[in-house]
Formats: sequence, C-alpha cells, structure tokens
Amino acid sequence: MMNTTIPAQDDRPEPDAINRSCVLALDLGTMTGWAIRAHDALITSGIVSLRPGRFDGGGMRYLRFTNWLTEIDRLSGPIAAIWFEEVRRHAATDAAHVYGGLMATLTAWAELRGVPYEGVPVGTIKRHATGKGNADKTAMVAAVRARGFSPADDNEADAIALLLWAIDTKGGVA
Repeated sequence: MMNTTIPAQDDRPEPDAINRSCVLALDLGTMTGWAIRAHDALITSGIVSLRPGRFDGGGMRYLRFTNWLTEIDRLSGPIAAIWFEEVRRHAATDAAHVYGGLMATLTAWAELRGVPYEGVPVGTIKRHATGKGNADKTAMVAAVRARGFSPADDNEADAIALLLWAIDTKGGVA
C-alpha cells in the first residue's frame, strides 16, 4: 500500500517559481528531439543525433546521451523536471532496444540528480497538439508550426508538442 502525502500549501512552489523553472521534454530515439523552457521562459528546441559511429562500441550512444544531458543541465539548467514521450509499441526490435537504453540512461541520470521525470503516452501528446490521438507525423509538424515554432523534423515537433502539453496541463512540473 502506497502512502501519498499531499504537500501543505506552504511546501508548494509559488506559481512564479514554477513558471521560471527549467523544463526539458524529450522524444527519445536515435534522432532524439528535445525542447527546453529555460528560466527566462524562452523555449529552445532541436535534435541530437545518437547514431553510433562506425567504430563505436555498443554503449557509446548512451554515454553521448549522458554527456549531452549533463551539458544541457549545465548550460540551461538546472533542470527542474523532465518529460519524455512514453512509447509502448515499436515497429522494429532495434528501435525498441535503443528506446529502452535511452530511457534507462535518462532515468538513471535524473535519479542521480534528484530531477523528477515522467513519461507521457504518445496519444496524449498527439491529442493535445492536434485534437486526434492518432495524428500522423505531418499533422504533428503542422500543429507545432501553427503555434509559431519551426521544427526541423517530426522528432523535434514531438518534443515541442510534449513541452507545450507539460506547460499547459502541469505547469511544467513533473
């Protein structure tokens, strides 16, 4: 049986503190889309390639991801919360393995630093962005562009959509 403690009013962060906190949203994969709302409320986004090099060992993509997270935290942080796209089904075995490894790396990195994190189902993000839980990649990119962003691809668009969902529905706090 789990006990849930509801923080007293005095223990909750003030709304302005939440709005100024640094929040990271990730679409995990070989081409990881990311979006971050920094302390100044500016949203920045992009893509980081985690494709292994020709002579890389099997764990190098995860070490590069760890180093990338640390650098984002150092330059824009400290990160107050992380949201990631929670994928429940992959079309290919390799994609599932990469996703699992990246999620394990992310959660271990966050646990070591005491950063709260939470996965959000793909359908929830799509429904918030487009009104349809099964929207295709083109619709997601169009929805994010309609909000004033210019994503390079669907990975970046998904990360932006996830960040907007987190801000709109949770205030960014995980």
